[in-house]
Amino acid sequence: MTTTNNNIETIPVAPLKIMSLDSFRPLAEKINSLIVKARHDQALEYTNFPAFLGYEADTYLVDADCPRFNSGEAKGIIRESIHGTDLYILADVTNHSIYYSLDGMNNMMSPDDHFQDLKRLIDACNGKAHRINVIIPFLYEGRQHKRTHLESLDCATALQELAKMGVKNIITFDALDPRVQNAIPIKGFDNFYTSYQFIQSLLATEKGLKLDSEHLMIISPDESVMAKAIFYTNILGVDLGMFYKRHDYTDSENDVSPAAVYEFLGSDVEGKDVLIVADMIFTGKSILEIALELKKRKASKIFIAATFGLFAEGYASFDKFYEDGIINRVFTTNLTYCPPQLLEKEYYTNVDLSRYLALIIHTINHDQSVDGILDSKTRIQDIVADYQKNN
Repeated sequence: MTTTNNNIETIPVAPLKIMSLDSFRPLAEKINSLIVKARHDQALEYTNFPAFLGYEADTYLVDADCPRFNSGEAKGIIRESIHGTDLYILADVTNHSIYYSLDGMNNMMSPDDHFQDLKRLIDACNGKAHRINVIIPFLYEGRQHKRTHLESLDCATALQELAKMGVKNIITFDALDPRVQNAIPIKGFDNFYTSYQFIQSLLATEKGLKLDSEHLMIISPDESVMAKAIFYTNILGVDLGMFYKRHDYTDSENDVSPAAVYEFLGSDVEGKDVLIVADMIFTGKSILEIALELKKRKASKIFIAATFGLFAEGYASFDKFYEDGIINRVFTTNLTYCPPQLLEKEYYTNVDLSRYLALIIHTINHDQSVDGILDSKTRIQDIVADYQKNN
């Protein structure tokens, strides 16, 4: 984590505390260690001033959890004082590695269970914290962000629940549609992007890439991530391609979904390396189909970068595509749970966001603008220039 002079010259809103659900615990511990080290290294002369009491600490993590009764019900417990603190509660609602026992059976924690635990910990604060901030990288119910006909609007409802419980700021990453923040117009909502970290990881792992329009192309797997793909193309100065599904409704019989064919919009990919950018990998089926289509068009190396890697149907398809030479590398972040077997894959790179999150927490704790963190153009240009100079 790096800090700026502005962070040092302004006082914190309140003493910092970090509370993590079990779903986020390993990453929360890394974030805590980074902030502890950074604040000790600052060696500020005025940390004994009242406004800086508790500023340097051996840990900022709060002892709290959500134990369950034999009935499967649960409660939130906080075992230390959080009175007057600037509290950050971290949750990974997609973590499928956590179970609870009910009637002798192990039940996997669902996103609903994780979100309910988040609300339990907020409830346990009992209004004692000076400010409550929630960091929920995979926005709960973010895929159900808009209403079509008679449907629930789950993401907006969840955000309103958090706001009514006293949450002041909600921090997320690569939200499918950040306009959902309109559901809580007078509360803080920050949507951070991971473009810099992905480009940094790509350049660190792949040597000899030529970052120009003749050798590299950015691919959007559908229209929903076009804005992200356009940012990559503009910052790297390369071409853009997009796939969309064309449905053949003439073959529709008995209300069966018509067959879909992937159509490609963009210049020729033959001989070019391509980077497919996406918000998430759920089953991975569609993104692998697109990789196959690109290989049929004689693309050279194929890289996949997705913020959230859920891999709901395992890794067998990715293993085969890698063994067959169709894909070269897959990048996802540690903002969601990454099983050990995924981390061991030869073709997989885990993009670490712990320093980014530590900087975000440190900056907001000082009540400073996050605009400088959100704007990554200069940093990307610097690492690209350095890469081109040394390759």
